[in-house]
Amino acid sequence: MSLFRTSFAPQGDFGSLFRLLDDYDSHRSTRQQAQSSLRSFSPRFDVRESEDAYHLDGELPGIAQKDIDIEFSDPQTLVVKGRTEREYHTEPKAENEGEESAPNHRFWASERSIGEFQRTFNFPGRIDQDAVKANLKNGILSILIPKATVAAVKKITIE
Repeated sequence: MSLFRTSFAPQGDFGSLFRLLDDYDSHRSTRQQAQSSLRSFSPRFDVRESEDAYHLDGELPGIAQKDIDIEFSDPQTLVVKGRTEREYHTEPKAENEGEESAPNHRFWASERSIGEFQRTFNFPGRIDQDAVKANLKNGILSILIPKATVAAVKKITIE
């Protein structure tokens, strides 16, 4: 992002100062994008509502069931959190079975998400926490959150 268009940049004593400010702004925004992509991992979810339930389907490829926690932080807020690490299955085998060779890799690209993640979902109405069901299959986490039935009004007669 440029603070000033090149064609309208002031000339003279302040021209170099404005170029420095533009360069700094560009450097800072590039650096923030790089840092946020390394630190943050937020799985994507589809959230649907039917007459009697909410349906969540999230992409969690390569994450084991044991590394995912689903809990309620309050009566209407569901939290899905977990952790993922990089695993490599293309390591060359050591020439001698007793020796372990330390891999010496130089990354050309590192695009896979790693680290801890957390997603929070707030529901507008009452839900039945005891009937929630979750399933993890082929990297898709599916969660079914039934809506709580509305309590019927009970009229009390006076004797």
